[in-house]
Amino acid sequence: MFYKYIAILFLLSALLQALNNKHFKLEKIADIPEASGICFNKHSNTLFVANDEGSVYEISTTGKILRKKRLGDYDLEGVACKKNTLYFAVEGKDSVLIVNQDDFSIKEELKIKSKYRGRTIIKRDKKHGLEGITIKKGMIYLSNQSYKSYPKKDPSVVFTIKDKISNKKSKIKKIYNHGYYDIAGLTIYKNQLYMVSDKKNLLINLDRKKEYKIPKFAQEGVCFDNKGYIYFADDEGFVFKGVFDANN
Repeated sequence: MFYKYIAILFLLSALLQALNNKHFKLEKIADIPEASGICFNKHSNTLFVANDEGSVYEISTTGKILRKKRLGDYDLEGVACKKNTLYFAVEGKDSVLIVNQDDFSIKEELKIKSKYRGRTIIKRDKKHGLEGITIKKGMIYLSNQSYKSYPKKDPSVVFTIKDKISNKKSKIKKIYNHGYYDIAGLTIYKNQLYMVSDKKNLLINLDRKKEYKIPKFAQEGVCFDNKGYIYFADDEGFVFKGVFDANN
């Protein structure tokens, strides 16, 4: 019995160590299947989590599930919050699904033009497509993963479109050739753009060109709340909350 107790303590210690490093101290706060994106809404003081199977969850900052609804046959790969509206990156359809936060009714599905200045920016392969999404000053930022897209051999182009509901396809306004692979999540914090590289286990501040090593897990989304806590959506079915030390 004594040895069994020691083994359990060892496993718990190993798990804690795996979820922490010099930049992050993380804890699991929620179990959500195939959590693929997360955002914080300062107006409701809650988090919204996207799910690969077309569902959205509203949870508290402590991880309590408050609401859940299946929006439909959508592969939701990211979510962004703005007042009473949610924006989802839809993989496979090259679109942004715009949803009313109050009742989860669908307002619009915004299609995106695939080309920018004659170059194909959104070109799917069998395993990749739109992944991350966030909003800043009237622009929607999106990341696209595809080994067939421009620039060559860069599967994660970040680009912007206007934050405007329209029946027409939305034009790409700007692209960022940042050089990082597998960008699975985007967020704005203190007016700066952060990206998550799942392949490299990195949080990247694109504005400051700084990178921070993340504990290894299937990070698919990232956001910060108004108190500075950081949250990650884990595609293996979890939501993590923690403290982020950018200066360490």
